[in-house]
Amino acid sequence: MGEVPSARPVIGVMWMIVTGVLFVGVTAVVKVLGTRIPAPEAAFLRYAMGLIFLIPMIRPMLRVRLSARQLKIFSVRGIAHTAGVSLWFFAMARIPIADVTAMNYLSPVYVTLGAALFLGEALHLRRILAVVAALVGALIILRPGFREIGPGHLAMLIAAVFFAVSYLTAKRMADETGAAVTVTMLSITVTIGLAPLAIANWVTPTLHELLLLLGVAFLATTGHYTMSLALEAAPVTVTQPVGFLQLVWAVLLGAFVFGEGVDIWVIIGGLVIVGAISFMTWREAMLKRRLRTPVVPATKF
Repeated sequence: MGEVPSARPVIGVMWMIVTGVLFVGVTAVVKVLGTRIPAPEAAFLRYAMGLIFLIPMIRPMLRVRLSARQLKIFSVRGIAHTAGVSLWFFAMARIPIADVTAMNYLSPVYVTLGAALFLGEALHLRRILAVVAALVGALIILRPGFREIGPGHLAMLIAAVFFAVSYLTAKRMADETGAAVTVTMLSITVTIGLAPLAIANWVTPTLHELLLLLGVAFLATTGHYTMSLALEAAPVTVTQPVGFLQLVWAVLLGAFVFGEGVDIWVIIGGLVIVGAISFMTWREAMLKRRLRTPVVPATKF
């Protein structure tokens, strides 16, 4: 990759700030939606309605001739994201926003492990120690034996794995096809993947629920696009620290809007995970290796 122009990191940071605000808005609206609509159906409606906002991207899509390899990668990402987003919707409606956000930070750790196992990337001692630290952070959040670990927490642990698989491909495809095509293909493949899951247990949504899901679709689709713009504009070492602010927004949102209180152990565990990811990213930059750890907001749907 070539050297990033001096003005581009500032643009990348700005786009990442916008992305964080948009994704915090997503969590708020999904929390308001509640549990009446099954998670796969809610996710399907979000992506199906999100296609409306991608109409301006039809022309760029028609100009791109995707190769068989690119279509295969987009399909794999779509399958992984389908599973991840269904689990995320399930968890979001059942556990505090701060818990969901903090546990989302595990995805970059899983990406590091995946890069070592499947992409042949070296797993040096510093990476192993950072991964262990991040997993300790997850244990601090969950505190097995000291608090009840519900289905929502288990769903988030698994969702983070699927999001990691999805975003192992995100950076490469954003570089190859651009932000518009990457976001559009994600929306199309996930909509198709969620359709049979939604139909299998369909609950007719009310007008209010549809309007909430339309809001989720707008915020999330726009967030994916601005995130891709941030990835294109600046390296991970510049944009990632800004993404960590999302934990702050999530804690404040849960405490002041939804009355969830502030769990100090969730904050401590989240900071341990954030520290581990920051260390991995910083060391890779110092050694001038190619970064594969995604920005944190990329772990949202």
